[in-house]
Amino acid sequence: MAIKTDFHLHSSFSGDSNTPMEEMVQKAISLGLTHICFTEHYDPDYVYAKEEEQGCFEINTDSYLYDLLRLKAKYSDDINIRFGIELGLQPHIKRELAIYYKAHEFDFIIGSTHICNRKDPYYPSFFEGRDEDEAHHEYFEAVLESVKKLPYFDVYGHLDYVVRYGPTKNDNYTYVKHKDVFDKILTSLLEQEKGLELNTGGFHYGLGQPNPCIDILKRYKELGGEIITIGSDAHTPDKVGYSFDKASDILTECGFKYYTIFEGRVPEYIKL
Repeated sequence: MAIKTDFHLHSSFSGDSNTPMEEMVQKAISLGLTHICFTEHYDPDYVYAKEEEQGCFEINTDSYLYDLLRLKAKYSDDINIRFGIELGLQPHIKRELAIYYKAHEFDFIIGSTHICNRKDPYYPSFFEGRDEDEAHHEYFEAVLESVKKLPYFDVYGHLDYVVRYGPTKNDNYTYVKHKDVFDKILTSLLEQEKGLELNTGGFHYGLGQPNPCIDILKRYKELGGEIITIGSDAHTPDKVGYSFDKASDILTECGFKYYTIFEGRVPEYIKL
């Protein structure tokens, strides 16, 4: 495996995972990874489908950090473990997000859009009663707004997350259909010196592509983008490092010579 770092991992500290953090660490070691970063969910004002789920995408960050530091020391001879967060971006909670990220010394922050106009595309209701392209475009406009208004991240995660869950997934989705808004997103990221994530979750969701799709990754490189991290978005051990050989080939195809990891929110470039 050419890529030895996984910078998008979840454990039981995230509301959508039941896996103990140590199991994720052990799996990463077994794969020969040298660096991993846990990026547990912090998604305040998430819109929950069920009352009993309230608060599951918020996190006790002190408990999370305590466990991470314990494992970081325990496995220090085997792997480098870094402290990250995946921030759920919504413009109306700008102040809360700013306070939160400044209160903790993260190594790495992924910015993500899970909620678009008070709905999560994970649920079929996001797509009901309208054209799939229209739903996709609404989501991408929400991403653009967040990129411009909420600069509290290092890379933008799974930029086309919405296509994982639509009625036809990505069968009818292309970069070209939404080129105008994508170019605005990518240009804004570059202007702010923010990076992009290659998220291999798209492969284990059956898309045959990463998130974002290859054409977006190529366009980011064409526009001058260099900061690119690789993450599996794993919530279970079997998905750690998922399809990383494909990720390496894709980055090379797109013209990248390096990929990126972070420590203390400072990028470090690793040759492919």
